[in-house]
Amino acid sequence: DTTRAKEADGVIAVFTGKELLSEFGAPLPVTDCFVPTKKYPKHYPIAVDKVHYVGEPVAIVLASSQSAAEDAAERVEVRYESLQPVVDIEKALEKGAPVIHDELGTNLSYDTKFAAGDIEAAFREAEVKITQRLMQQRLIPVAVEPRGVVADYKPWARKLTIWSSTQIPHFVKVWAAVILGIPESDVRVIAPEVGGGFGSKIRVYPEEIMTALASRRLGRPVKWIEDRGENTKATHHGRSQIWDVEIAAMRDGTVLGIRPTQWLDLGAYCSQFGTFQVLGMLVAQGAYRMKAFDGRAVGIYTNRTPTDAYRGAGRPEATYLIERVMDLVAQATGVDPVEVRRKNFVRVEDQPFTTLLGLTYDSGDYRITLDRALQMVDYEGLRREQAEKRKQGKYLGIGLSTYIEICGLGPAVPTQAAVGVSLWGMSVVNVHFTGKATVIIGSSPHGQGHETTYAQVAADVLGIPVGDIDVQHGDTAIGPMGMDTYGSRSTALDGNAVHISAMKVQEKAKKIAAHLLEAAEGDVVYEGGKAYVKGTPSKAVTIQEIAVAAFQTSRLPKGMEGGLEATTFFDPTNFVWPFGAHIAVVEVDGETGATRILRYVAVDDCGTRINPMIVDGQLHGGIAQGIGQALFEEAVYDDAGQLRTGSLLDYLVPTAADLPSFELEATITPSPVNPLGTKGIGEAGTIASSPAIINAIVDALAPFGVKDVAMPATPEKVWQLMHRNGGTKR
Repeated sequence: DTTRAKEADGVIAVFTGKELLSEFGAPLPVTDCFVPTKKYPKHYPIAVDKVHYVGEPVAIVLASSQSAAEDAAERVEVRYESLQPVVDIEKALEKGAPVIHDELGTNLSYDTKFAAGDIEAAFREAEVKITQRLMQQRLIPVAVEPRGVVADYKPWARKLTIWSSTQIPHFVKVWAAVILGIPESDVRVIAPEVGGGFGSKIRVYPEEIMTALASRRLGRPVKWIEDRGENTKATHHGRSQIWDVEIAAMRDGTVLGIRPTQWLDLGAYCSQFGTFQVLGMLVAQGAYRMKAFDGRAVGIYTNRTPTDAYRGAGRPEATYLIERVMDLVAQATGVDPVEVRRKNFVRVEDQPFTTLLGLTYDSGDYRITLDRALQMVDYEGLRREQAEKRKQGKYLGIGLSTYIEICGLGPAVPTQAAVGVSLWGMSVVNVHFTGKATVIIGSSPHGQGHETTYAQVAADVLGIPVGDIDVQHGDTAIGPMGMDTYGSRSTALDGNAVHISAMKVQEKAKKIAAHLLEAAEGDVVYEGGKAYVKGTPSKAVTIQEIAVAAFQTSRLPKGMEGGLEATTFFDPTNFVWPFGAHIAVVEVDGETGATRILRYVAVDDCGTRINPMIVDGQLHGGIAQGIGQALFEEAVYDDAGQLRTGSLLDYLVPTAADLPSFELEATITPSPVNPLGTKGIGEAGTIASSPAIINAIVDALAPFGVKDVAMPATPEKVWQLMHRNGGTKR
């Protein structure tokens, strides 16, 4: 009942789902994401009759100020009939469990196999068989800037402009047009400077659609800004999985095969890229050779906030699985975890290497990053120190993570098959009359430094000073459709598109220069922003002079169009596969169970590093987030489906005081699948760090017979494991 809310001061309108349902031309989008046959309900931007999770909108209050809207919202009277909640993914599949979506008749969305090789033969051959459950707790992304939307519908022009804190302005444009029944050409979406995303702003959200709809209804701008309480409940969550794995190995540490099962908590709805985390199954082989793989991915609905991509999206889960597998094999066989990895590594002579499930790695020698990391940390010396400290009752642990990841989401054919959309890189490079340049990109940065990196790429080709290059992004009205930002794809795709567009401009500039110099085009050299005839660099024309000529028809070669601009849609031949070795050194307090990180060493290989400082910045942030999952973060619900960690008082994130100084080095193995040789780096730190920390803690607790520690490894949890058998050491 909205009567009292409508009577409140400053209120302009109040709407409910029933009133708005007829205006939605389609539900919120769901992509294939590796599971095209999944069952999913229609998810409209606002609840009608039934609410499925805490955080789902049930009414819209529009007022002249935020405080007036919040006060009026308190007056909306909602009569709820309480239903039995489903908050446990295993109980959700039990016979007689309440069904969340009646139209589906089940809480099971999908149960899909990913298998290759003879797994039964691998287990018959195995001398060592291990079974382990690994937890991927539910995480809340908590970007420093929560979401926010401003929408302005102009009735007289029938045009809609949306400003949104989003990673995907181009996709928001498409789906706003589809859902609201507005021609796409009449929709403009702008993503201004965005304060962090980490995957949490990768989908089309209900609030984006409802803010736009409200503006169309009222004929005036409407703003919605999320507070932190809403952010923890309504912005999608990440991870929330259980992995069960069976391992077949030999006594010398050789891994023959694994049989993993991924139990994924989808939350109350299948989000736009909700099954992207199934990618974890496809890349779970990691940097290793094995004979067989038998994977199963199961998606389940619960009465919790929907899950979707969160920094790494499937790759952290896969890396955690296979890196824990390597340490579990080391524990069971007594072989050093370094040697287990070396024994099972894909060999450099096997590159490009095709995995059991058919993915092909582009390049990499995984030994070189591991060897350098071991040297940096003085591995042998640490093992001796560890043995001495154990005699003193101190528990030092050393954890390894030798990861490989798939990124540069771009080859059009496989991405269309996997996620339902062809992905590519896009750029426009335009040199103006004055010799300055504008670069338009299809990605939408939110802290990655694209403006600096892409200006460097264009400057390197054209010889124009970096300060004279303006990189524009995040506005669907300024260029062709881009594929936006996620999956560490931007430099591998859009960065290379910038390079190719700049090369096209350079080629045209050489043609114009040849005409101006009265020389054959093949005799003209272009370097450092100047063109000259071979052997006579003193007689040169600058890019600025060439740019002027490009706008003077009389100075152009016959038949050449004016201007100095190029557009590129870059479709690479393969994904890119960065890799690296991270080593964590921790000390566990025997009295409190608290973990202190003593050292963190990382050697990463992301191919060509255009701006090493930006690369290191991405690694610092990623490592911190991975440590957050390993030690601190967990979204906890009670049995009634209420989020208990709905504020930053209860949901712990790491601070600078919790982290050591990261010791970073690099190797450089260019990718052969793009001109710049670049690979992604935005998610590598998160992918590698969680298993490195947990492997270190388990290593520290080896005297207590501990085989695994579930994340987050809180002091209480670690202390309980140490005292599980009365504190007796083995």
